[in-house]
Amino acid sequence: MISPLLTDFYQLTMACGYWKLGLHEREAVFHLIYRKHPFKGNYAIACGLGSVIEFLNQWKFEKSDLDYLRSLRTPEGIAFFPDEFLDYLQNLRFTGDIDAIPEGTIAFTQEPLMRIKAPLIQGQLLESALLNIINFQTLIATKATRVCKAASPDPVFEFGLRRAQGPDGALSASRAAYIGGCVATSNVLAGKLYDIPVRGTHAHSWVTAFPDERTAFSAYAKVMPSNCTLLVDTFNTIEGVKHAIETGKKLRQEGHELLGIRLDSGDIAALSINARQLLDAAGFTKTKIIASNSLDEYVIQKMKQQGCKIDIWGAGTNLVTAYDHPALDGVYKLSALRDDKGKWVYKLKLSEQAAKISNPGIHQIRRYFSKDKAILDVIYDIESGISDPVIEYDHCMDLLVPIFKNGKIIYSPESIHQIREKTLHEVTKFTKDYPEDTYPLELDKKLQKIKQELIRLLQT
Repeated sequence: MISPLLTDFYQLTMACGYWKLGLHEREAVFHLIYRKHPFKGNYAIACGLGSVIEFLNQWKFEKSDLDYLRSLRTPEGIAFFPDEFLDYLQNLRFTGDIDAIPEGTIAFTQEPLMRIKAPLIQGQLLESALLNIINFQTLIATKATRVCKAASPDPVFEFGLRRAQGPDGALSASRAAYIGGCVATSNVLAGKLYDIPVRGTHAHSWVTAFPDERTAFSAYAKVMPSNCTLLVDTFNTIEGVKHAIETGKKLRQEGHELLGIRLDSGDIAALSINARQLLDAAGFTKTKIIASNSLDEYVIQKMKQQGCKIDIWGAGTNLVTAYDHPALDGVYKLSALRDDKGKWVYKLKLSEQAAKISNPGIHQIRRYFSKDKAILDVIYDIESGISDPVIEYDHCMDLLVPIFKNGKIIYSPESIHQIREKTLHEVTKFTKDYPEDTYPLELDKKLQKIKQELIRLLQT
């Protein structure tokens, strides 16, 4: 359970301020977007919605949360939050609407991954947690699609638990990596919680716990005869492969097979070629060669160019930490607020950087298709409607779908396996149609006009 206290302190000070000024129940609209494609790519994979649903279904300030807030004092020794405000929080539940791009969908910069329409205080208090969940899982799912594309058609295991950013980061990364295309994880708790297949062999410590490598391999084959994959690089990799073959022959005599060997150091591309030759010559043509050791899409591509003989890839650190792009620059902006007469007043943030000027309004995204190829996305304002497109198209769809209505879940989430299959299909199609190109995205003409008028008003 994630506490509502998983937030930045200024969210609570603003919430208290809205409450004191009587603004807290005014309906507001926030959008969660990202500004820059990660990994120098041209897309992202929407991910994290399942975790958001779980979070919102249990969003409640517990007594211990309120006791902690009650204990906080200003530098002058005055309570930060009056008791009446904390009493209000005690009964606060999410009562708003959320529309979101379903997980596994290709998304682009400036498009709202999520639209939150709720009382101002609720939308404000949700900001930090929603960004935390969506930013990270979208980032890792996107990274996983890149790693899996580089490895294709070989499968990728996610092996990142020990290098992940804490327990929560490890679980979120395992979930997102599976959605992004990995076939399994080494993280057993993630396997239990998310129904992800789990895989694993043994560590170097198993080998060094025995007098020698032969003994270690024989012992592992004895206790795991139906799941025998041997790590062969503890001492000398080629000798390790030979010892694995000896163990494999004994396994066959007992009616089992040597499933695989794992290479975790050295010149893995060259070692895999030598290992494949040794295995094939000994009759172990179906024994898989697994590679690990700081793998990412770039390393995998290079090794494939070198003619490596890897069957399965184990991606860890560089995947679960998004090592080359460690954060998605997702932001959460207020774009509309009802005034005291109940009329929508559109809001935006100005900036000297054009990319940081937010879009006012209540947004939806329409994606246009020519046959089965996506050809254009248009962000439009729901209140104003969408202009007639200047392109020829066969059909279209709005990407933001209702998730919560009046605080109640109305969305039937797909299974994590269905989301993964959707991701694989979308990425395969998109990278074929737009391998390096920038996908066309437009702000609707009516919304452009609203934005420009508001900018002029704010600048005068």
